[in-house]
Amino acid sequence: MGDGPLIDQIQKFFSSKLNPANEETDQEKMRLAAAALMVEVMVIDRDLNTAELTEIKHMLAKRFQLASVEIEQLVELARKEVDSATSLFQFTRLINDHFDAEAKTHLIENLWRVAFADQVLDKHEEALIRRIAELLYVSHMDFIQAKQRAMGR
Repeated sequence: MGDGPLIDQIQKFFSSKLNPANEETDQEKMRLAAAALMVEVMVIDRDLNTAELTEIKHMLAKRFQLASVEIEQLVELARKEVDSATSLFQFTRLINDHFDAEAKTHLIENLWRVAFADQVLDKHEEALIRRIAELLYVSHMDFIQAKQRAMGR
C-alpha cells in the first residue's frame, strides 16, 4: 500500500540480483554486503562525515575496480540497505560465504580506515567493527593487526 518508488527500486534490484541465471549475482551481492558494512561504520556515530564517505568510495573503487558511476550506485544501494536492515547478519553471512580469511581481514582493515578517515575513532565505531570481526570469525590478533595497519597507513 503506497510503499513508493524506494521499495520498488530495492525489490527490482534484489530480484535481478537473486536470479540464479545471473552469473554475477554472488559477486554483486558480496560487493553490496561489503559496501553496506562500510556504510554501517560511517553512520554509527551519527556524524555523516564526507571524509568517511570519500574513503568508502576510494576503497570500493580499488577493491572492485568499478567506475565512479557504479560506485555511486553501490553506495546509494548500501545506504538504503543499512537503513532497512534489522541486523548485521544479512551482510556478514554473504561475506562469510564468499570471502576467504585474508579477504575478511582486509575488509576489517578497510572498516578501520573508514572509522579513522575523520581523524576521530568513536566508541560506537570501534564496538561495531569488533562485532563485525566476530561475526566474520576474524581472530583477535588479525583484528588488532588490521587496526594497526589502518592507523599506520
